[in-house]
Amino acid sequence: MAFPEKDNRLCPIPLSNHNLEEIKLAADILAQEGLQLSAVQNHYSLLYRSLEEAGIIEYCNANDLIFFSYMVLEQGALTGKYNTKHPFKAGTRRGDAFDEKVLAELEDLIEVMREISLRHHVEPAEIAIAWAIAKGTVPIIGVTKPSHIASAVSAMDVQLSDAEIEELERSAKSTGVEIRGAWEKSMI
Repeated sequence: MAFPEKDNRLCPIPLSNHNLEEIKLAADILAQEGLQLSAVQNHYSLLYRSLEEAGIIEYCNANDLIFFSYMVLEQGALTGKYNTKHPFKAGTRRGDAFDEKVLAELEDLIEVMREISLRHHVEPAEIAIAWAIAKGTVPIIGVTKPSHIASAVSAMDVQLSDAEIEELERSAKSTGVEIRGAWEKSMI
């Protein structure tokens, strides 16, 4: 079955939640039809970097694919607004994923984010977004208030140093927290 003839510039074809093997397979199948993969969208945050280890971002960069990162703020857990004294509502998806134990494990990371945010005159949420941008991704932010838009715009102006990126990643890794949605398969 052949695809209808299309101008590839007018027919962007993205993928979501696929591992590197699947992305390469899709790109090959599309190329056989004269089409081109345009973008990949996967979960990517300071707390979920397995796709980086799997080489997905490197592959996207090498093949001029836009990488859209979602859950950059981990449902709000990386905004600095939630902690053991101000947890998510129990019995909710966020409350189940980020219970008081997990929030306690995130305290040092959030403190590092706060320190870096003070140097850049922004909030911790902007640091998580700026980190994703610095890693070469286009973050997808869940916006429910006008202030969230202003926050995302502010993050675009934050230029994290290599040392700050390393500090954030080291701190995130030391939490031992890796959150993956029930719908997400392993990227490695």
